[in-house]
Amino acid sequence: METRVIVVGAGPVGLMLAGEIRLGGADVTVYDQLPAPSGESRALGFTKRVAEILDQRGLLTRLGEFRIGQRGHFGGVGYDLSTLDESHHGVLGLPQSRTEQVLTDWLTELGVSIRRGHKAVGFAETTDGVQVVLDGPEGRIQDTAAYVVGCDGPDSTIRTLAGIPVSGWESTRGMYMADVTGIDIRQRPTGEHVPGGNMILATNLGDGYYRVLIHDKSLPPHPDSATLTFTDVADAWQRMTDESIHHGSARWMAAFGNGAALATTYRRGRVLVAGDAAHATPPLAGWGLATGIQDAANLGWKLAAVVTGRAPDSLLDTYHTERHPLGEQLLRNTHAATTLYLSGEEMDPLRGVLAELMNDKSAAEHFAGMVSGLGVRYDTCAGDHPLLGRRLSPEHTLDLPDGKRTRVAELLRAGRGVLIGTDGSKEPQRLAADWADRVDIVTGNWAQADTAHVPLHPLQAVLVRPDGYVAWADPGSGGLTAALELWFGPARVTAGV
Repeated sequence: METRVIVVGAGPVGLMLAGEIRLGGADVTVYDQLPAPSGESRALGFTKRVAEILDQRGLLTRLGEFRIGQRGHFGGVGYDLSTLDESHHGVLGLPQSRTEQVLTDWLTELGVSIRRGHKAVGFAETTDGVQVVLDGPEGRIQDTAAYVVGCDGPDSTIRTLAGIPVSGWESTRGMYMADVTGIDIRQRPTGEHVPGGNMILATNLGDGYYRVLIHDKSLPPHPDSATLTFTDVADAWQRMTDESIHHGSARWMAAFGNGAALATTYRRGRVLVAGDAAHATPPLAGWGLATGIQDAANLGWKLAAVVTGRAPDSLLDTYHTERHPLGEQLLRNTHAATTLYLSGEEMDPLRGVLAELMNDKSAAEHFAGMVSGLGVRYDTCAGDHPLLGRRLSPEHTLDLPDGKRTRVAELLRAGRGVLIGTDGSKEPQRLAADWADRVDIVTGNWAQADTAHVPLHPLQAVLVRPDGYVAWADPGSGGLTAALELWFGPARVTAGV
């Protein structure tokens, strides 16, 4: 019986997924067609929820210095994050290449093999696994695993080979992105409209580099990064701004269309897809990366539980049911936001109405929740507790019996489920004892000086999944045993039973 997972694609999503699988106790191998990391940084940060996910695994502090965004926006229409009860501030000024390096170092510590220079060219399902065919430096090889996950980008080979169709829309216009040095230009960090339905963006990356993004309606709808030259980028910039950057140079460039695609299913048998392979969108505020990292956090522990025999195969079906609706939301939001971004003056009345709406706190919280990822709610358990299906803020703190204080993030470091009970709730801890091989049982009291800076609803006991989402809560939920069986498989059989 195969007990390993193959991940195809060593971008941030594939790396994060591999770490989650290994943390869950399963073996995993990552293959990537590039001989070395590209060094490109299409995303310059990530959302608040991604920051929390990395914090849960002890990775956030490894990223070094970065900035925290002070304002949010949807399609260029801003809202004030400081008015909200809870912080939705994302991370800015962090090259994607640095995030990838931190994740790569993490996988090295976990003993995960990353095999570069291997391109997947075929696969076939076997009785108890899937056989993947790859072309690599030593020629064609075959590798067999229990499951394969395609994290191999918008043109995913794994998705195509699995016959998973996509829906979405074709590209109608092109755009250029480049990191340029040797220039000094005015910053336009959230974009600036150019008459005629065009838009430009410029932000100072430090170290003498500027990120420029050019949305020009005259560009072909399917531009080719392989043939893109810096002269093409500089010419387009000058058309938009009357500024010349021809004297500069780019460390990397890319061309995109504005098309989008969503896999109709995230799972077909022993094949799953995540990240851009599941939901491909044009680059916009790092939304695609953020959604992909959340895919990985949702899928990794489930795959590990199934592969190691602790949970039934049906647990993997919840990956599609939980994440596919958020892929649909991503495409909808991207379409709406890019329409606002890239339309001309005719869209100003709608921008004005949205700007007024954003002054309402509840509306701002709704938009901020969508963008930050804090608004995600899964259907985890029957009940009416407000936290059911939502993430438990990793900043909430507990006072432990030994006098120490800990954050929820620290309780999730091992990638296991956690049952947190207060001094007055003994029954949940007793019931969860039969799952102690998969669920850590912690007793404590919620700290009065809570660093999450958001009220914690009455909570005598709470079951938290490895991805940080609440699977059961007391008061306000159904049976704890049912929740444990649903998310962590059958109870451990004790000796003599």
